[in-house]
Amino acid sequence: MKDKNQNTTEDLAARYYQPEDYDKDDQLSSGLAETHEQVSDSYMEGEIKAVVDNVNKKDAEIPREGYQDYFS
Repeated sequence: MKDKNQNTTEDLAARYYQPEDYDKDDQLSSGLAETHEQVSDSYMEGEIKAVVDNVNKKDAEIPREGYQDYFS
């Protein structure tokens, strides 16, 4: 027979992010929501020195221009 802690651990391990987590007040939901937001932000931001791999057997840098004057 499994003890109570074992069942709780399995329930936590089986849990993953749900959009409703932003509205819940428990620690697990808020942690999942915050982690999801951080991952989403990192994914959308991309890399600082992004390159297109193996263009004519050479990495091609993605130019970071055209947005500098946008906020001026």
